[in-house]
Amino acid sequence: MTADVQAVRAAVDAAYREEWGQVVATLIGLTRDWDLAEDCAQEAFAAALTAWPRGGIPRRPGAWLTTTARHRATDRLRRDTAGRAKLRQLAVLAREPDESPAEDIPDERLRLIFTCCHPALPFEARVALTLRTLAGLSTAEIARAFLTAEATMAQRIVRAKRKIAEAGIPYRVPPAELLPERLAAVLAVLYLIFNEGYDERDGRRALAAEAIHLARVLARLLPGEPEPRGLLALMLLHEARRATRVDDGVLVPLERQDRSRWDRALVDEGVAVLDEALATRRTGPYQVQAAIAACHATAPDAAGTDWPQIAALYAELGRLAPSPVVELNRAVAVAMADGIPAGLALVDELAASGRLDGYHLLPATRADLLRRDGRTAEARAAYEEAVRLAPSDADRRYLTARLNAL
Repeated sequence: MTADVQAVRAAVDAAYREEWGQVVATLIGLTRDWDLAEDCAQEAFAAALTAWPRGGIPRRPGAWLTTTARHRATDRLRRDTAGRAKLRQLAVLAREPDESPAEDIPDERLRLIFTCCHPALPFEARVALTLRTLAGLSTAEIARAFLTAEATMAQRIVRAKRKIAEAGIPYRVPPAELLPERLAAVLAVLYLIFNEGYDERDGRRALAAEAIHLARVLARLLPGEPEPRGLLALMLLHEARRATRVDDGVLVPLERQDRSRWDRALVDEGVAVLDEALATRRTGPYQVQAAIAACHATAPDAAGTDWPQIAALYAELGRLAPSPVVELNRAVAVAMADGIPAGLALVDELAASGRLDGYHLLPATRADLLRRDGRTAEARAAYEEAVRLAPSDADRRYLTARLNAL
């Protein structure tokens, strides 16, 4: 049986997307050698491009790739004395079924996620290692997405792997008493990756897709934990609005976005996933943020937004994950629900505290509320401050346009 070359290429690309993390995780679980695992996984995918046109696309591509990669790892270890010693220690490698399913080690990807995101690693290293090992992005792709030199990113990944080995970071899902703290670290990494991908700069959009993919994996692997579903719902609801966020390089505020262009399939999926999470009655910060996003995504128009509900949700979020940014967002919701003066009082209180000094959205928010309240001169001064602090061209263009409109 033969297969069309284009069909094979499509099948290999799809398998790379869906199976890379599982193949690498299985090999790391068997060999405890990260570099060997990645090398042999790459060789397996390369071998598929040659073998599948002749023999046909396997019924279970992931199993074929896992077995092929496992054989490659075994062969390499047998070539040297140290490798043969490791093989004796890893007797499990002697079991090499012809097409063993990836499901025979169901938690390998989960172990790998928690290892990549271990709190002992610097946060930047957790992000890089997750993208390299679980998502299969090249070092160059990760460096380009984070605007970092490739050599710097490579060093970061190497140091992270060395830290795992030298510090004896266990390759396992943490015990129940440590799961909440460690899961929070994993979710923080995935959300940062998504937010980097939500940036409209070149080369970053793929990061959002990878974050959603990994969140789906995590939600499947931890069905009893509601927060991974909360994060997945939050990502889906934000992603649904991507096409309307920027117009000709200028940010478009939520109230002015064309809701007819929102991806309703993603909105529906996000709401359904959120409902599953909330049904556990174990509310966490990501579920609350997703509920806020759902209020916006399901409102028929800007005027129909349930601002009192959003204000209440921000108050709950402030209780679960207190931060000045949450307080700023709550101030906006209060302004829309209870009147501009009530929201402005909260914003001014935040400004006086100094906790958001240098954060461009503080003067930007204050400017918008002052504008709505008819205090044009004060709004102009606040917009000018926000433009000075804006971190990106898109933010600057939007704020400058608002300033000029006054």
